Amino acid sequence: MAKVQPKQTQRLVTARVLRTVATAMLPFYRKIAGNRSFARQWSTAVVTADLDLMGRLLSSIPALAGAENYGTNGIGYFISFPFPLPVAFYTNGTTIPPGTVRFTFNTDAHRYIARSLIPLYRELAVNRRFAESMAAAIRRKDTRAVRSMVRRLVKTPSLKSVTIEESGIALLFKTRFSKYPYRNLLFQEMM
Repeated sequence: MAKVQPKQTQRLVTARVLRTVATAMLPFYRKIAGNRSFARQWSTAVVTADLDLMGRLLSSIPALAGAENYGTNGIGYFISFPFPLPVAFYTNGTTIPPGTVRFTFNTDAHRYIARSLIPLYRELAVNRRFAESMAAAIRRKDTRAVRSMVRRLVKTPSLKSVTIEESGIALLFKTRFSKYPYRNLLFQEMM
């Protein structure tokens, strides 16, 4: 028998949440994929934990110019978006799994992943039905449906797995540019 979650937990991810985050992050991923200099500076900010540089780089992207909730752990970054309760913050980021390495973030791997993610984030941003289906599948914990929706758009063989985590999704990539795997995450921060 399936364990029933409280209604509040079931509703943390909605199409509106996914669309809002994807709409803001899509120009960022396009800039990472298309501008080597910007991507290199971003990697430097991640590895050196330079929040001022991260802020300056984000402010060059109109959709993220007002972002205040971002950070780095030296192996990745997270950008959080505020929402009314019960969501509070929904976060997107790319990181090497913790405990793997320290102070490393490969620009070429990040650019490759960003380029691979653009179709998914574009579809979430512009297609309400797709975002509604994705949110519903996440709430149901229907990994098969989520995996199918993601793989239809993220076509690289470097995408090794798609999982549901923390009212969101985790995409694990293993690229030829780095010996370390990278995870792209969309998740609800637990307060």
